[in-house]
Amino acid sequence: MSAFTDAQRNYLTSRRRLARIATVGTDGTPHVVPGGFAYNPELDTIDLGGHNIEATKKFRDVARTGRAAVVIDDLASTDPWRPRAVEIRGRAEAVTGPDALIRVHPDKVISWGLDG
Repeated sequence: MSAFTDAQRNYLTSRRRLARIATVGTDGTPHVVPGGFAYNPELDTIDLGGHNIEATKKFRDVARTGRAAVVIDDLASTDPWRPRAVEIRGRAEAVTGPDALIRVHPDKVISWGLDG
């Protein structure tokens, strides 16, 4: 069974390609940066990649802590103001190799604004 509802999966597989990933540094300071993502339906995960991702702070943070949060969001409308988003918190892996990426396994999924 998926951690995501049908509405959340539809949103994650639409044209959105930019996410914000939050990690925690060695000093406990939060770190939030944008990055490309894809929903992985085979593993029911959010996979984040990017140029030379293995050299990034977010990759090192995930490798050290095994945790991350991701937000994918946009505005459905500005008049009226209608934000919508999916937030994923969970266990994360720093996957090394030629197709290195950060893989987030959802523990908690929250969304808003996806209806209507």
